[in-house]
Amino acid sequence: MSLYDLIISRRSIRQFKTDPISQGILRDVVNAGRLAPSAANRQPLEFIVVDEESKKKHLFSCLKWAGYIAPEGNPKPGQEPQAYIVVLVNTDIREKGFEWDSGAAIENMILAAWGKGIGSCWIISMDKDRVKEALGVPDSHKVDSVVAFGYPAEVPVIEDMKDSIKYWKDERECLHVPKRKLEDVIRFNKF
Repeated sequence: MSLYDLIISRRSIRQFKTDPISQGILRDVVNAGRLAPSAANRQPLEFIVVDEESKKKHLFSCLKWAGYIAPEGNPKPGQEPQAYIVVLVNTDIREKGFEWDSGAAIENMILAAWGKGIGSCWIISMDKDRVKEALGVPDSHKVDSVVAFGYPAEVPVIEDMKDSIKYWKDERECLHVPKRKLEDVIRFNKF
Protein backbone atom coordinates (compact mmCIF):
# COMPACT_ATOMS: atom_id res chain seq x y z
CA MET A 1 0.00 0.00 0.00
CA SER A 2 1.33 3.44 -0.89
CA LEU A 3 1.79 6.05 1.82
CA TYR A 4 -1.10 8.04 0.35
CA ASP A 5 -3.39 4.98 0.42
CA LEU A 6 -2.31 4.29 3.99
CA ILE A 7 -3.19 7.86 5.00
CA ILE A 8 -6.61 7.94 3.35
CA SER A 9 -7.61 4.50 4.64
CA ARG A 10 -6.84 5.26 8.30
CA ARG A 11 -9.82 5.68 10.63
CA SER A 12 -10.02 5.82 14.43
CA ILE A 13 -10.68 2.35 15.82
CA ARG A 14 -12.55 1.77 19.09
CA GLN A 15 -13.25 -1.99 18.91
CA PHE A 16 -10.19 -4.23 18.95
CA LYS A 17 -9.36 -7.92 18.59
CA THR A 18 -7.68 -9.71 21.50
CA ASP A 19 -4.48 -10.45 19.53
CA PRO A 20 -1.49 -9.05 21.44
CA ILE A 21 0.92 -6.54 19.89
CA SER A 22 4.59 -7.42 20.21
CA GLN A 23 6.88 -5.08 22.11
CA GLY A 24 9.06 -4.97 19.00
CA ILE A 25 6.20 -3.44 17.01
CA LEU A 26 5.40 -1.03 19.86
CA ARG A 27 9.07 -0.01 19.96
CA ASP A 28 8.97 0.68 16.20
CA VAL A 29 5.80 2.75 16.62
CA VAL A 30 7.43 4.88 19.36
CA ASN A 31 10.53 5.26 17.20
CA ALA A 32 8.35 6.65 14.39
CA GLY A 33 6.96 9.17 16.88
CA ARG A 34 10.40 10.05 18.22
CA LEU A 35 11.62 10.89 14.73
CA ALA A 36 8.76 13.28 13.89
CA PRO A 37 9.48 16.99 13.35
CA SER A 38 9.99 18.98 16.54
CA ALA A 39 9.83 22.78 16.80
CA ALA A 40 13.38 24.14 17.11
CA ASN A 41 14.38 20.45 17.45
CA ARG A 42 13.77 20.76 21.20
CA GLN A 43 12.30 17.20 21.41
CA PRO A 44 10.24 17.57 24.61
CA LEU A 45 8.21 14.41 24.08
CA GLU A 46 8.67 11.13 25.95
CA PHE A 47 6.54 8.00 25.78
CA ILE A 48 5.25 5.29 28.11
CA VAL A 49 4.18 2.04 26.47
CA VAL A 50 1.46 0.29 28.49
CA ASP A 51 0.88 -3.37 27.62
CA GLU A 52 0.67 -5.01 31.04
CA GLU A 53 -2.89 -6.26 31.71
CA SER A 54 -3.50 -4.59 35.10
CA LYS A 55 -2.07 -1.26 33.93
CA LYS A 56 -4.14 -1.41 30.71
CA LYS A 57 -7.33 -1.92 32.74
CA HIS A 58 -6.54 0.98 35.05
CA LEU A 59 -5.60 3.27 32.16
CA PHE A 60 -8.81 2.30 30.31
CA SER A 61 -10.83 3.52 33.30
CA CYS A 62 -9.18 6.96 33.03
CA LEU A 63 -10.13 7.52 29.38
CA LYS A 64 -13.21 9.01 27.73
CA TRP A 65 -14.17 7.53 24.36
CA ALA A 66 -16.24 8.79 21.39
CA GLY A 67 -18.04 11.67 23.03
CA TYR A 68 -20.71 12.02 20.33
CA ILE A 69 -21.94 8.46 20.83
CA ALA A 70 -20.87 7.57 24.37
CA PRO A 71 -21.25 5.02 25.78
CA GLU A 72 -22.05 3.15 22.52
CA GLY A 73 -18.70 4.27 21.10
CA ASN A 74 -16.70 2.82 24.01
CA PRO A 75 -14.80 -0.41 23.39
CA LYS A 76 -17.06 -3.30 24.36
CA PRO A 77 -15.91 -5.84 26.97
CA GLY A 78 -13.39 -8.12 25.30
CA GLN A 79 -12.66 -5.51 22.59
CA GLU A 80 -10.45 -3.17 24.58
CA PRO A 81 -7.10 -1.93 23.25
CA GLN A 82 -4.16 -4.30 23.53
CA ALA A 83 -1.65 -1.50 24.20
CA TYR A 84 -1.42 2.21 24.83
CA ILE A 85 1.25 4.78 24.27
CA VAL A 86 1.04 7.69 26.69
CA VAL A 87 2.60 10.84 25.24
CA LEU A 88 4.36 12.99 27.82
CA VAL A 89 5.85 16.47 27.61
CA ASN A 90 9.04 17.07 29.55
CA THR A 91 8.28 20.57 30.83
CA ASP A 92 11.95 21.10 31.74
CA ILE A 93 12.51 21.19 27.97
CA ARG A 94 9.34 22.98 26.84
CA GLU A 95 6.33 24.20 28.82
CA LYS A 96 4.18 25.48 25.95
CA GLY A 97 4.14 25.30 22.19
CA PHE A 98 4.63 21.52 22.23
CA GLU A 99 1.26 20.77 20.61
CA TRP A 100 2.75 20.77 17.12
CA ASP A 101 5.37 18.26 18.22
CA SER A 102 2.66 16.08 19.74
CA GLY A 103 0.49 16.18 16.62
CA ALA A 104 3.37 15.25 14.33
CA ALA A 105 4.64 12.46 16.61
CA ILE A 106 1.19 10.98 17.18
CA GLU A 107 0.31 10.97 13.49
CA ASN A 108 3.64 9.25 12.75
CA MET A 109 2.84 6.59 15.37
CA ILE A 110 -0.72 6.10 14.12
CA LEU A 111 0.45 5.64 10.53
CA ALA A 112 3.36 3.38 11.50
CA ALA A 113 0.91 1.15 13.37
CA TRP A 114 -1.65 1.22 10.55
CA GLY A 115 1.09 0.15 8.14
CA LYS A 116 1.36 -3.03 10.24
CA GLY A 117 -2.43 -3.56 10.29
CA ILE A 118 -2.85 -2.12 13.80
CA GLY A 119 -5.67 0.32 14.44
CA SER A 120 -5.56 3.19 16.88
CA CYS A 121 -7.53 5.89 18.60
CA TRP A 122 -5.95 9.18 19.70
CA ILE A 123 -7.47 10.21 23.03
CA ILE A 124 -7.13 13.62 24.66
CA SER A 125 -10.15 13.42 26.96
CA MET A 126 -9.10 11.71 30.18
CA ASP A 127 -8.41 12.11 33.88
CA LYS A 128 -4.78 13.17 33.47
CA ASP A 129 -4.10 13.25 37.23
CA ARG A 130 -5.12 9.59 37.56
CA VAL A 131 -3.00 8.68 34.52
CA LYS A 132 0.04 10.42 36.03
CA GLU A 133 -0.48 8.73 39.38
CA ALA A 134 -1.03 5.25 37.92
CA LEU A 135 2.11 5.42 35.78
CA GLY A 136 4.37 7.24 38.26
CA VAL A 137 4.84 10.27 35.99
CA PRO A 138 7.00 12.88 37.75
CA ASP A 139 5.88 16.50 38.21
CA SER A 140 8.42 17.57 35.57
CA HIS A 141 6.25 15.87 32.93
CA LYS A 142 2.78 16.63 31.60
CA VAL A 143 0.43 14.04 30.13
CA ASP A 144 -0.44 15.25 26.63
CA SER A 145 -2.54 12.41 25.27
CA VAL A 146 -2.93 8.66 24.99
CA VAL A 147 -3.04 6.55 21.84
CA ALA A 148 -4.86 3.22 22.09
CA PHE A 149 -3.70 0.40 19.80
CA GLY A 150 -4.98 -2.99 18.69
CA TYR A 151 -5.86 -5.04 15.67
CA PRO A 152 -9.21 -3.69 14.40
CA ALA A 153 -12.47 -5.48 15.18
CA GLU A 154 -14.46 -2.86 13.23
CA VAL A 155 -14.28 -1.08 9.88
CA PRO A 156 -15.48 2.52 10.18
CA VAL A 157 -16.53 4.23 6.95
CA ILE A 158 -16.28 7.83 5.86
CA GLU A 159 -19.09 9.66 4.16
CA ASP A 160 -19.54 13.14 2.79
CA MET A 161 -20.53 15.55 5.52
CA LYS A 162 -24.04 16.84 5.01
CA ASP A 163 -25.32 18.84 7.97
CA SER A 164 -23.36 17.50 10.95
CA ILE A 165 -19.81 16.60 11.92
CA LYS A 166 -21.04 14.03 14.44
CA TYR A 167 -20.09 10.43 13.77
CA TRP A 168 -22.73 7.76 14.36
CA LYS A 169 -23.34 4.01 14.38
CA ASP A 170 -25.92 2.30 12.21
CA GLU A 171 -28.06 -0.72 13.16
CA ARG A 172 -25.15 -3.06 12.24
CA GLU A 173 -22.83 -1.19 14.66
CA CYS A 174 -20.84 0.26 11.73
CA LEU A 175 -19.32 3.62 12.60
CA HIS A 176 -19.96 6.38 10.04
CA VAL A 177 -17.59 9.35 10.05
CA PRO A 178 -18.66 12.50 8.14
CA LYS A 179 -15.82 14.38 6.43
CA ARG A 180 -15.94 17.65 4.54
CA LYS A 181 -15.59 17.23 0.76
CA LEU A 182 -12.23 18.07 -0.77
CA GLU A 183 -13.95 20.64 -3.00
CA ASP A 184 -15.17 22.45 0.12
CA VAL A 185 -11.72 22.85 1.68
CA ILE A 186 -9.24 23.26 -1.19
CA ARG A 187 -8.34 26.49 -2.96
CA PHE A 188 -5.53 27.22 -5.38
CA ASN A 189 -3.62 30.49 -5.40
CA LYS A 190 -6.33 32.59 -3.73
CA PHE A 191 -9.32 32.27 -1.40
